[in-house]
Amino acid sequence: MSSLENNLSKLSDLLNRFRATGIANRIAGQDHPGSAGSFETISPVDKSVICSVAQGNAADIDRAAQAAKDAFPAWRDMPALERKKILLNIADAIEARAEEIALCECWDTGQALRFMSKAAIRGAENFRFFADKVTSARDGQTLQSPTLMNVTTRTPIGPAGVITPWNTPFMLSTWKIAPALAAGCTVVHKPAELSPLSARLLVEIAEEAGLPPGVWNTVNGFGEDAGKALCEHPAIRAIAFVGESRTGSLIQKQGADTLKRVHLELGGKNPVIVFDDADLDRALDAVIFMIYSINGERCTSSSRLLIQENIREDFEARLIERVNQIKVGHPLDPDTVIGPLIGEEHFKKVTSYFDIAKEDGATIAAGGETLGNEGYFVRPTLFTDANNDMRIAREEIFGPVLTSISFKDEVEALAIANDTPYGLTGYLWTNDLTRALRFTDKLEAGMIWVNSENVRHLPTPFGGVKASGIGRDGGDWSFEFYMEQKHIGFAMGDHHISQLGA
Repeated sequence: MSSLENNLSKLSDLLNRFRATGIANRIAGQDHPGSAGSFETISPVDKSVICSVAQGNAADIDRAAQAAKDAFPAWRDMPALERKKILLNIADAIEARAEEIALCECWDTGQALRFMSKAAIRGAENFRFFADKVTSARDGQTLQSPTLMNVTTRTPIGPAGVITPWNTPFMLSTWKIAPALAAGCTVVHKPAELSPLSARLLVEIAEEAGLPPGVWNTVNGFGEDAGKALCEHPAIRAIAFVGESRTGSLIQKQGADTLKRVHLELGGKNPVIVFDDADLDRALDAVIFMIYSINGERCTSSSRLLIQENIREDFEARLIERVNQIKVGHPLDPDTVIGPLIGEEHFKKVTSYFDIAKEDGATIAAGGETLGNEGYFVRPTLFTDANNDMRIAREEIFGPVLTSISFKDEVEALAIANDTPYGLTGYLWTNDLTRALRFTDKLEAGMIWVNSENVRHLPTPFGGVKASGIGRDGGDWSFEFYMEQKHIGFAMGDHHISQLGA
């Protein structure tokens, strides 16, 4: 039996369970049907129905928000070491079920197993990292003045709403929910309707690991109903969202009347800038990895290649050769790099840029084709002879599609890199340290890697500028979002108290 056949056999057993029961909303430790009925989730691999999913609406969100509100005082006041133990138990359980999670994620999203197996482990790492920070979550400062000893502390903000996307749903759910729980918040989670399987596994794992009922509630549904109700609900004090910029703007509006704190991790049109003095072999590897892994369906992908003009021809020739060798295939095949795109609507969006590139005058140097009729497969694509005014250079395609643009010098490279409404990440390849310091200081992006692909270090801040988002995740920055700062001033002896009018 081949590796693919073996994985399909394991997956079949898992899917039979979902087909038999469907996916219910999980509120206060109990399953609930959707008040708006149900919908079907479809696999992008072969367009088959996976199972039915509860379709939640405002009534379900209200029930979940109330459960989170009721559970909040006890979870907030639970001794830190007890909360830490529960989060570590969740991490252990994720690791124990990592294969199951990865197989479901691949079938639900179309992502290749070679990346989703790592994403499941990353989920466990997220819980373990924030579990270790539970005991310091409320720490503050002592700020002495002549008359007062000023003490700061942090307190959890209350029930938080978490809205996660469809591209790597399991890992991103843990990235948002783990710090919320570590801070002492309770959670109402609305997963993306296109990939709900792993969210169900995750809440089950959390409850089996000892998380009390109501601390973590999951309501499935659509953004215009369940998502909107979550953003507007008065019991929800904060919204953490990962997704496209247009939706982030709507979430800000929906949360305005209840003065919600929002953390928005949004889109990007990220540049990777390669200068002629760079290690070109390593740069080539990184350029390929950062756009063609995870189907190009991630916000940090480097979708614009800015290449210095005197090395452009040779670099692009090597790039074309490598892109044409990338394996597109079944996501459960360990050799597959690119699987199918998430669904029909997104498939049509990505493939529409093949014609747009031609209309704007660019060249399709590799790819630009769909594959078969069974699923939503496209070849990895490279556009050359492009400039930064073209739609392929300005709009987030969110697929395995790279646009190559040449530049003359550092000044032009910086101008092109910053000429975008987005500002999530940037990648710079040069062996000139002075140039790297100068360039990164002026590059408009929340995160920049020099001579590296995206390598996450969990204590560092993660987030973007401009249309790429508001706020930061990671390390203590996550607690800044999920917690309120509190100041207490203690009088230092008898000091004069002003009396107005005396």
